[in-house]
Amino acid sequence: MSDFHPELRKTARFLPKFTVTPRIRRFTNWLTRFRGVPKPPVVKGLIIKDVYITALDGTSSVRVRLYRPENTAVAVPALLWLHSGGFMTGSSETGEKFNIERAQELGIVVAAVDYRLAPDHPFPTPLDDCYAALLWLYEGAETLGVLPNKIVVGGDSAGGGLAAALAQLAHDREQVPLAFQLLIYPMLDDRTAVRTDIDTSKAVIWTAGSNAYGWSCYLGAKPGGAEVSEYAAPARRRDLSGLPPAWIGVGSFDVLHDEDVLYAERLRQAGVPCELQVVEGAYHGFDVISPKANVVQKFRESQNATIRQALFLDGANQ
Repeated sequence: MSDFHPELRKTARFLPKFTVTPRIRRFTNWLTRFRGVPKPPVVKGLIIKDVYITALDGTSSVRVRLYRPENTAVAVPALLWLHSGGFMTGSSETGEKFNIERAQELGIVVAAVDYRLAPDHPFPTPLDDCYAALLWLYEGAETLGVLPNKIVVGGDSAGGGLAAALAQLAHDREQVPLAFQLLIYPMLDDRTAVRTDIDTSKAVIWTAGSNAYGWSCYLGAKPGGAEVSEYAAPARRRDLSGLPPAWIGVGSFDVLHDEDVLYAERLRQAGVPCELQVVEGAYHGFDVISPKANVVQKFRESQNATIRQALFLDGANQ
């Protein structure tokens, strides 16, 4: 397909192709700080609240926004959600509409992590914050009404990259058994930022320049270097065996397309069940920009169906 998906074409032609710069990043984050932490919305059927947990450094705190079905007397599965923003912008409320829908449609607890942002807090701090939240969710499962063996990690874009890294970290540390990983156009490989053979003519929202800048902020150095940790760029990990089953989705015009498809293929080769959804003619963040499009509905239905299978395969929350 040489053009945008028919349902996305009209909007795509008006979307920006600019590269995120330090000035844009600082202004965006200033707006977030100026706004302050928004009050949890009142949503029928859900209990939504903010919880502050202790970071791994023992001195800082990490905010987690919880979404829990209101009339649930039994423990339910949980999704630890990591937001987008190129590692350098965003908050736990980024994509809140979708987190509310996930909690309602799937009947699960969603815990959205407000991890600290690069470049003020480069790797490993954002990942450490996510791991602290995962430990808190798992160790406090009984109090939180969560099934400890039914925890999913997920995220989109940078959050998807953090989710993939978190799955690797949890596997290696053997403290939290994860049931599934949901990776929506994840940032997995810093080496993509130094490639010159990628066609970026249809890249909107997230350009090659923004990708390079995001990775530079997160790594605290230029991307593509030999010393980058596999926990920073999870696609660098050689052995993917033993990781939890995954769902990976990406658009064919996304700058991250190649690395996402390759990661899915490598997971399968390592014996890890992985469903890959490539949406032809779709760009980065297309599901956020055009949430009512049929192609987006199918994209989200595929995610939910796979999560249901992973969490409720036995027909009960056991």
